[in-house]
Amino acid sequence: MGVTRSGYHAWEQRLPSLHAQADARLQIELCACHAAHRGRYGAPRLHAELRAHGHRHSRKRIARLRGLCSRRFVPRTTDSCHAHPIAPNHLAPRVPPTAPNQIWVADLTCVPTATGWLYVAVIMDLYSRRIIGWAAGLSLATATVLRALRMALTQRHPPGGLLSHTDRGVQYASTEHRAVLAAAGIEPSMSRVGNPSDNAALESFMATYKRECVALAEAAGGYATPAKATADFFAYVEVYYNRQRRHTALGYQTLLAFETTIN
Repeated sequence: MGVTRSGYHAWEQRLPSLHAQADARLQIELCACHAAHRGRYGAPRLHAELRAHGHRHSRKRIARLRGLCSRRFVPRTTDSCHAHPIAPNHLAPRVPPTAPNQIWVADLTCVPTATGWLYVAVIMDLYSRRIIGWAAGLSLATATVLRALRMALTQRHPPGGLLSHTDRGVQYASTEHRAVLAAAGIEPSMSRVGNPSDNAALESFMATYKRECVALAEAAGGYATPAKATADFFAYVEVYYNRQRRHTALGYQTLLAFETTIN
């Protein structure tokens, strides 16, 4: 290969370059940050986390040293073939919210366990992206989404005029669900047929939850019971997602920091 023996031995004994040494130190920081967030952070959030702790590195460098990619999961829990009334889509023409409790969005997802499916209903405040209500159950019955709605109402006590946007699922169109909305002075809104992007923010949360929480459990052998999956959802949302995770839509602030600034 045109290399002298003395040249080879000199290369073998040469210390790593200053740039390589800096990369090695940065790699240690990245691994620690990545482990602290249980493997959930990719390059953009790792970059934001390190900047928050005084490190100044380019995002390209972070991606080169710690590029991550995870699979996505798309749940199918919507039964829109029913005789209940469908609310118009009031979300599409409305301007984005400028404060909490102007627009809530809700959806359902399912989680596999060793003894059957767990169904999780979630409600998000569209302004702050905070999960303000949730409930888990063993069936897709309306009772599950009602428990999530009542949790959100108890936590927020919203004023009149709030818009609640969902898909066209039978749970959200049911008489019981519409009655609770009406009693609270909440206007219902439903997505157009075949347009999950109408509820893009919550669809994004569901995908993130599956990637950052459920996928980690599956890699460790999966959930033994629905109770285990419920406890893991609680830990993810109430301890991590709402309080610790940095959100791209909020300029990489945590939800706790963002809501503190608006209050």
